Amino acid sequence: MTSLKQGNGCALLKSAFGRRSAVKAIGLAFAAVAAFGLSGESALAQEKIKVAGIYTVPIQQKWVGTLHRALAAAEKRGEIEYSFSEKVPNTDYVRVMREYAEGGVDLIVGEAFGISREARKVADDYPKIAFLMGDPGVEHGSNFSVFDNWIHEPCYLMGVVAGTMTKTNKIGMVGGFPIGEVNRLFHAFMAGAKSVNPDVEFKISFIGSWYDPPKAKEFAFAQVESGVDVLYAERAGVVDAAREKGIIAFGNVNDMNKLENGTDVVVASALWHMEPAINYAIEQVKAGTFKAENYKEWTMMKAGGASLSPFYEFEGKVPAETKAKIDALAAKIKAGDMVVEINDEEPKSTF
Repeated sequence: MTSLKQGNGCALLKSAFGRRSAVKAIGLAFAAVAAFGLSGESALAQEKIKVAGIYTVPIQQKWVGTLHRALAAAEKRGEIEYSFSEKVPNTDYVRVMREYAEGGVDLIVGEAFGISREARKVADDYPKIAFLMGDPGVEHGSNFSVFDNWIHEPCYLMGVVAGTMTKTNKIGMVGGFPIGEVNRLFHAFMAGAKSVNPDVEFKISFIGSWYDPPKAKEFAFAQVESGVDVLYAERAGVVDAAREKGIIAFGNVNDMNKLENGTDVVVASALWHMEPAINYAIEQVKAGTFKAENYKEWTMMKAGGASLSPFYEFEGKVPAETKAKIDALAAKIKAGDMVVEINDEEPKSTF
């Protein structure tokens, strides 16, 4: 065994310690680079951001529920800290926006329908906070982005199926209010039905509420009495009427076959997915690149923001040629080879 003299041994130990320190220092340097990113991004990009949701109705309501589920999923993944307020009336909405802004959130998601001007003023007063708001207008300033539910494309596909399956050539449609975001869905559905059945007619009703299932049900009953054998359930309550009258229905925004007692009644639903839009906004806030944009493209079929649900127990009842047509049309829409017309004008009954 070779022995070391004290002097040489100390020198070697000192050298070895130096190498270990150097290795450790290099490791720390790499860790720092990883934290800040080779492109110079802040470590904040890897941390959670604070997000607030502000909703005028309960989160059980399907439009708001779509936003809530997307944000809850991001929280579950560990990307955000999520808090929300529901049933906030428009008269109190601005105050709640300001409270969250003063509380240090990074992103506010909500609805500015009816308070567009006031919501934009809040965004102007808090330029460092990102706002992603449901709104019929355009983006504003540097930090106020807008979105809407652009599910007219799967509505067109539903219309194709409905036009094939009606036997009386009369279809009923029950909506909340005749505003653009509803009107465009009705027009797309009607156009899809007409594309395969030029003889089909429509009975259209608006209940004057976003959530009144008993009223929607009564309107649907009246339509069935007029001879319709297919219902488009833009509002909750219509599916129950279809079940009681023994006819089929088509759903809207959420999967009404599974979520609104629609088994053996709801053939398919036009689904809205806010995950692509929400995830894009979160990424932009983390990267420090959030800006005022219209998120329309993120809520359409090409980006995964809209889709047609499965046919479930109607899989064997929808004609094979119709299903093949739906697949072909969906592919064309996603590829940009087919554009479903957007018509925000109030639709009228045709019989």
